[in-house]
Amino acid sequence: MPQNLLSHGRGPTASRASSRPVRPRPPRGPRGLLAVMCACVVLVVGMVAAVNLAVPMLAASALHPSAAAVVWIVDLYVVFFACLVIPGGAAGDRLGRKGVLLAGLLLFAAGALLSAAAPDTAVLLLGRAVTGVGAAAVLPNTLAVLLHAVPADRKGATIATWASMTGIGGIVGNVGGGAVLTGGSWRWLFVAAVPVALVLAALVGRTAPVSPRNDRRLDVPGTVLLVAASVALLLGIVQGPESGWSSAFVIGSFVCSAVLFAVWTLVELRTAQPLLDPRLLRSPALRSACLGMTAVFFGMFALFYVNASFLQYGKGYGVLVTGLGIIPLTVPLILGARYVGRVSGRIGLQATVALAFVFVGGGLLGLSTCGTSTPYAGYAAWLVVTGIGVALALPSLSGAIAVSLPAEQAGVGAGLQSTTREFGSALGVAVIGTVLTARFTAALPADLRAAHDPHTVAQALAAAPDRAHDIVSAFVSGTESALRVIGVTVLVLGLLVVLEPLLSRRRGTRPERSDRLS
Repeated sequence: MPQNLLSHGRGPTASRASSRPVRPRPPRGPRGLLAVMCACVVLVVGMVAAVNLAVPMLAASALHPSAAAVVWIVDLYVVFFACLVIPGGAAGDRLGRKGVLLAGLLLFAAGALLSAAAPDTAVLLLGRAVTGVGAAAVLPNTLAVLLHAVPADRKGATIATWASMTGIGGIVGNVGGGAVLTGGSWRWLFVAAVPVALVLAALVGRTAPVSPRNDRRLDVPGTVLLVAASVALLLGIVQGPESGWSSAFVIGSFVCSAVLFAVWTLVELRTAQPLLDPRLLRSPALRSACLGMTAVFFGMFALFYVNASFLQYGKGYGVLVTGLGIIPLTVPLILGARYVGRVSGRIGLQATVALAFVFVGGGLLGLSTCGTSTPYAGYAAWLVVTGIGVALALPSLSGAIAVSLPAEQAGVGAGLQSTTREFGSALGVAVIGTVLTARFTAALPADLRAAHDPHTVAQALAAAPDRAHDIVSAFVSGTESALRVIGVTVLVLGLLVVLEPLLSRRRGTRPERSDRLS
């Protein structure tokens, strides 16, 4: 908004106005900018949740994707999103945040358009990868643009509003995705994303200010190694059920991932300006908080992946009702987030984190007991229990990461949070998809397995439509087993998160106050 706007007026009215003391008003520009940046966050986060609703449609589509391909359709976006979010922020610092943000939105639109028009699974996967690259350029630069534009006294509230959009994005993705998919085709989900991204790009071009650049170099080798190591790890997890856990491909994938992660660590230690300095993880508090953030999103997005198919196949719900069905999980996030600081102040941060994992893991185990005969009210109650745990965990772990780093590394902390969240999401989808496929095929009647060897519900129903009851029962059994595995994993990881700072003190490496989780 131009300064001294009244002095540019004409006539006596303007003269009298300029002679009077003018009461300062909050400019409209930053408010409009905040709305646009938040909408960008909702778009890229919402796409993670929305595509889960399309899994049954994708599995039954003319593309005929395998069970592993379905997981990759969901996960490839998240993998590129997770691995490139830090370099996306670094690119904005070096090349200009507004420009990189605009490029990210255009890439997002191009990837969504390619996905919508995909003639086969390979092109769809390429489109998902391009969309993930665009999302990684969008997310960190929305916050960077805001922090450059808003005054110092409003930065705290601005960051809080921006952070809340990640939770709201999940709601919008489920509800909006469900509404779009009522059109009957998974392609509509990607078609709808194109004009939204283009409109947001136009609004960014109009509202976002140009921020100063810095000369920080982009760590291209570190970025390539991190993406390659992550993809190799997920390849091993996803292909295990189909190729066999002892197959050369799966074992080779895990070995390749371990080698690439080791090489990445060595490269980052020798780089003057690394993508992510591994030395940061020497801090027990930071290490445990990052593990905790990964574990929470591991459980949450594993639930998102299986919930959409369970409610559609197991409960017979339509896609819109399925999108609405996850809302009980978000109620504690919306209503209870403001009280987490009070709880933490009363019982301590470490106890709050421990309680969070009890709720998340316990909620997932509770959901694993909900079969087709369980009323939705019972299912929703366990969603609320899980949501309480997520509401307790996210602000607590975010705060632990923030205070574990000095103020001048706040940008690194923000990037680290985004990376751990998205990487946990990718792992959660990969693991639950793998367990679900293995348990579903094992639970199918032997004659159906022998005759058709299906790996998805859609394949089984297409091969034996008269055996729908047996197929759905096998899927529900697989869902229950998969949720049990995820729930137990979250509880074990939560135990490690809580014990890590305690064990580090017993080893004699007592951290300073800003380096403690308790």
